[in-house]
Amino acid sequence: MPTGVCGCCGPLRPRYKRLVDNIFPEDPKDGLVKSDMEKLTFYAVSAPEKLDRIGAYLAERLSRDVVRHRYGYVVIAMEALDQLLMACHSQSIKPFVESFLHMVAKLLESREPDLQVLGTNSFVKFANIEEDTPSYHRRYDFFVSQFSAMCHSTHEDPETRSRIRVAGIKGLQGVVRKTVNDELQAIIWEPQHMDKLIPSMLFNMQDNEDSERAGEENPASLAESCFRELLGRAAYGNMNNAVHPVLVHLDNHRLWDPNDFAVSCFRIIMYSIQAQHSHHVIQQVLSHLDTHSKNTPRVRAGIVQVLLETVAIAAKGSIGPTVLEVFNTLLKHLRMSVDFELGDGSRRNSASSLSSTRTKESEERIVQNAIIQTIGFFGGNLPDYQRAEVMMFIMGKVPVYGTPCHTLDTVKIGHQGTKRIQAMLLNSLIMVTSGFKCKTMCAGLPVSFLEPLCSISLMEDSELRQLVLEILHNIIDRHDNRAKLRGIRIIPNVAALKIKREKISKQDVVFMKKHGQQLYRHIYLGCKEEDNVQKNFELLFTALALITIELANEEVMIDLMRLSIALQDMVLANEENMPMFIRCGIMALVAAYLNFLSQMIANPPFCQHVSKVIDMRNLDAPYLLPEHVFREKCVLPDSLDRDDVGLYFQTADLAEALSLPGYNVERLSIPYIPQVTEEDRLPRRKSFVDTISLQVDILSNSLPDQSELAEEITFETLKKAIDTTGLEEQERERRRQVMEKFQKAPFEEIAAHCESKASMLHDRLAQIFELTIRPPPSPSGTVTVTSGHAQYQSVPVYEMKFPDLCVY
Repeated sequence: MPTGVCGCCGPLRPRYKRLVDNIFPEDPKDGLVKSDMEKLTFYAVSAPEKLDRIGAYLAERLSRDVVRHRYGYVVIAMEALDQLLMACHSQSIKPFVESFLHMVAKLLESREPDLQVLGTNSFVKFANIEEDTPSYHRRYDFFVSQFSAMCHSTHEDPETRSRIRVAGIKGLQGVVRKTVNDELQAIIWEPQHMDKLIPSMLFNMQDNEDSERAGEENPASLAESCFRELLGRAAYGNMNNAVHPVLVHLDNHRLWDPNDFAVSCFRIIMYSIQAQHSHHVIQQVLSHLDTHSKNTPRVRAGIVQVLLETVAIAAKGSIGPTVLEVFNTLLKHLRMSVDFELGDGSRRNSASSLSSTRTKESEERIVQNAIIQTIGFFGGNLPDYQRAEVMMFIMGKVPVYGTPCHTLDTVKIGHQGTKRIQAMLLNSLIMVTSGFKCKTMCAGLPVSFLEPLCSISLMEDSELRQLVLEILHNIIDRHDNRAKLRGIRIIPNVAALKIKREKISKQDVVFMKKHGQQLYRHIYLGCKEEDNVQKNFELLFTALALITIELANEEVMIDLMRLSIALQDMVLANEENMPMFIRCGIMALVAAYLNFLSQMIANPPFCQHVSKVIDMRNLDAPYLLPEHVFREKCVLPDSLDRDDVGLYFQTADLAEALSLPGYNVERLSIPYIPQVTEEDRLPRRKSFVDTISLQVDILSNSLPDQSELAEEITFETLKKAIDTTGLEEQERERRRQVMEKFQKAPFEEIAAHCESKASMLHDRLAQIFELTIRPPPSPSGTVTVTSGHAQYQSVPVYEMKFPDLCVY
């Protein structure tokens, strides 16, 4: 009886268990029994409601085999699960998937590398299956943690360690593919998961020990591929969570100095994300730079260089609203760097810390150069309309003596630090304006940009004036002629330079009428600075030549001739006791420019006069020509002979040569005098201020007494009194002041002035209308309405006022 009972119990086992048991051979080396596997697959497809039980039973067997270390049967069980998973796509697969993931988790928890790799490969196959319906309850937290741990494997055997890391990366890639497109699995983008995913990939990208391996066998290349895929799938709201772990990883592993890996990471980020999300990355890097504002100079320089790579890529696409924010943050850190370098003066005096101070200065210079390079490169890659805004923004940050600067506090860093900041900001402006092609000069040099730029050109430092002139060259030169005009020299044949030129537009004519005098004035004042060197004169010559090419019509050319003659007269008069090198340098500048201008006008008499003067100088005064005066061993005279007329350009000869239609030669005889503005009263040019104060002292000391002011009345005195020339000059000056007031006065002042005139006009009109429209008084009375009641008021005849014509 017992034997019969045992014999009949075998067939009573559920069919799915018998089918599952049949797929396992007696010897695991024989592998999966394919015929029985086909029966199990057919049964699962025919009865999908049994899938959950099949999965649970397979999981039970697998767990038992793992515990008993029968790894051959574990491999067979996982192979069966993979085949069932690929064959069944019904609604009942959900419970089966749970059993499958439970078995994968069991394998990943084991310490056997082969089982971890086996479980990972099964999970990757599952991740590539597209499910018809989303899963509401499935979570992948465990798999993210376990795969991340595998990515950091420290196994003793390099081959095994590499296999485990590759498996971990593939597992993370599978998690990303399975969850990133599922709205119900958006939790994968939360910081607790990103803080595991991103560092795991970066760790393997950084630790490139197996660089000889190719393709998916190399952990570094596989991690980079997975990193790119993750960033490419990041949506707008997930960018911050994806980028922040990168910054933290670079901090923890001290990868900002050197920053090669950091730069490589952010290049991958910027080329992987969608273009419209670039400004998120820039904002993150800027915030990180603020966080490390007090870190070592090399760390800050590394972050700034990463920002340079970031904005260089972002500037080619969409950069969003962060343009001015980038420049504002960089300028703030530029000031802080100068403050760190120069602010702590107490430590400079101690001999023990002298070497450390010098090291800190050199490191801070690295930070400053990186910031300047970033500003210039970013601004240079912007479209023209944004570049103009950036130029205005940077110019507003340049500290200028005598003017308020709200952004850059230069009190702590003193004169030297202020000069450093000015030079660095102007250098960045040179980079921003390089290649800038404005259609009209009003757009390239608006008043809000031109006035502070010209203010800097009046400073004492020759280096700053050179930078200002280079900025002007970049903006004015719209046809790339500057390279042909380098160096100050007597050009024998200007036509051979093949200068590109177009007819001056109406907008540029208007610009020169409004602001031409301002440009002439600053060139005039910049020529007589005592610290000028050869480069200053070269840049001044280039500026005059570019104005002639780009902005000169007949009227502007006459003004430039007047300016040249005024410079020559200033040198000959020498009222300011300029050094002989400066005087000869100005003479050489005038000669080089008039030679250039005469050939541009192509007027033979003009060219002959200029050539005659240059030939005379070659014979008798070579120190008045640029080829000689700027030599190292040029012998300069003790004085200049004003009586030797042949050495100087004469206004009468120029006027006679230009007696052609189109040129107003009469204006050439009017001497050029630079306008005195409010800038001259500011203490930014010591030499100019000292001159004014000296003149005031002399005048105040030399004023005669009131008794000496009595003048004898003669015929000449009466003749001068009735002469209308002075009245015309006064009227011309009054008109100039009115025009200047409406051009430069604040809007509020002009509005108040016009409002007062308008109110006066309205009062007069009201009086006239009252007299003309109001009916004349009548003895019978007039009707007035008071409180809704009509009242009659009679006017006596003797009180009535009649017009004069009506009275006799």
